[in-house]
Amino acid sequence: MAEKRGEQLLRGEQTSPRATFLELFFDVAFVFALTRVSNRLVNDLTVERTIFLPEAGQTLLLLLALWMVWSQTTWTTSRYNPEQPTLQLVVAGSMFASMVMAVSLPEAFDTRGLSFALGYVAVQVGRPLFLTVVMRHHRERHIAGRVLVWAVASAVPWIVGAVVHDDARGVLWTAALIIDYVAARLGWPLPGRGRSPASSWTVTGEHLAERYQQFIIIALGEMIIISGFGFSMSEFAGAQWVAFAITFSSTVLLWRIYFYRAGTVLVEAVAGSARPGRLAESATYTHLVMVAGIVAAAVGYEIVIAHPGGHTDPAWLTVIVGGPALFVLGRTRFEYEVFGRVSRSRLVGLVVLVAMLPLVVRLPPLAVGAATTGVLAGMAVVDALRARGRSPERPAPPL
Repeated sequence: MAEKRGEQLLRGEQTSPRATFLELFFDVAFVFALTRVSNRLVNDLTVERTIFLPEAGQTLLLLLALWMVWSQTTWTTSRYNPEQPTLQLVVAGSMFASMVMAVSLPEAFDTRGLSFALGYVAVQVGRPLFLTVVMRHHRERHIAGRVLVWAVASAVPWIVGAVVHDDARGVLWTAALIIDYVAARLGWPLPGRGRSPASSWTVTGEHLAERYQQFIIIALGEMIIISGFGFSMSEFAGAQWVAFAITFSSTVLLWRIYFYRAGTVLVEAVAGSARPGRLAESATYTHLVMVAGIVAAAVGYEIVIAHPGGHTDPAWLTVIVGGPALFVLGRTRFEYEVFGRVSRSRLVGLVVLVAMLPLVVRLPPLAVGAATTGVLAGMAVVDALRARGRSPERPAPPL
């Protein structure tokens, strides 16, 4: 009887591969969380600081923590049945912990470090602990158990880091994240029990692919929110109208570049892959790079809207140009994962974005933003021309 209850918690053939409404509701917390990340990075870039890199590094660390929570929750709902009340409780609890992290994020390295760390530890330890208990009589209970062991190990530097200050917090939290990411990448190894990499789990690949697509939409939605809020607070001068139009165009172009064509057939690629778990695991890190690029681009274009003229701070180039470049880098890898090849336009676009950095450093932010948008537009045009008169390419994942 206990074995049967555990079996009911796993996804079966009768379970729909589509994301549930609760999972989409869970994503709402990350719309808010990404705006907190963007606002913190804007503050890092526009408020006078002694050194920019440590501040940006802190923001990246917080983004990586958020991604770990979202991706692990997504893998959980892809392995277990999210239509079961037990799993719905897990998702709802993860959503609450994510909100705690999001509201604490702006001051996570100041007065709200403990609440951020507690939110992270609560979901990362609580999720596998709960699953270990409810699956205790099932033959596959060891998977949640080994995740729990590593989550407890990383919880120590998270909590200790939250009660110390200055550089020590950054060092301890970095060590904690390294533990989390390395453990996940190696399959949460335990002495005498080997590894259990996520790529070997019995998961619903189509579900994971759809969830990655949805998170890209979340990131692009955050870009709309950030730019819209920034423009609404501006003076509505002519240059800011132009900057707003450029920002909107870039958002549409990023959407187009992602979904043409790899993003559109990701579900089909995972379903047809010989090792769908491995492809989905690889796509986890690829999408992290693209999401980071979109977040950075959102910050860059908000700066363009707020400061269209005048001098372009060199640090601003890291987001105005570097954000889209990071997205294109991830998108290049993504194309290889889906089709086993890379378009020349991706490589050329990436090279142009990097090569133009020394050329635009003396231009005003509006001109830099326009140049970056022009490169993205060129990539989208090449895609459209290449597709004209041809049958849609079918996925051929090499993984």
